[in-house]
Amino acid sequence: MPGLFFSHHNMTEINGKDDCKLAEGKIHKKKQKAFGADLKNYLKCMVPHLESGIKASNSRNVVLSAEEVMQWSQSLEKLLASQSGQGVFREFLKSEFSEENIEFWLACEDYKKTKSDHLHGKAERIYEEFVQSDAIKQINIDYHMREATAKRAQDPTHTSFDEAQKTVYVLMERDSYPRFLKSKAYLNLLNQLQTNNSK
Repeated sequence: MPGLFFSHHNMTEINGKDDCKLAEGKIHKKKQKAFGADLKNYLKCMVPHLESGIKASNSRNVVLSAEEVMQWSQSLEKLLASQSGQGVFREFLKSEFSEENIEFWLACEDYKKTKSDHLHGKAERIYEEFVQSDAIKQINIDYHMREATAKRAQDPTHTSFDEAQKTVYVLMERDSYPRFLKSKAYLNLLNQLQTNNSK
């Protein structure tokens, strides 16, 4: 596939990702602390007025409830159905260096809603970013599925990435999702919301 797809902005982003990968070894010990700070900042945006209790809001602010956060533990599907859930789960995956899984899954969800005349461009971008063997955010699929997905991406339809997306979903469901539910990030968030609700 031709490699002329990336805009200048995306190339800058990719080079930044390479720099991050080079520095990963040096900052690995600081990662947990950084994850906590990142999540705290994310939650400050997602959960306004957390300290003063959760209030029903008619504004555009997203307000999390303990009930919604508890629903995330029912299934990965319920977690991913929530915008806030996607954000918190993505931060968790970043701490495990596996955020490419949720990014690929979300890219596939977006791809399925794409108008037919834009499929080719999006298929090429998803293939180059996640599927090809030297992709920056390469997903964990076997050789046969990688080859089959590459063929489907060359003559794209709305289902070109379905098989790979399902594999990545199952991987998250069996591997990262159970760890997320036991993580301090999830349990602390739930505890904080339950505490605020009971005030």
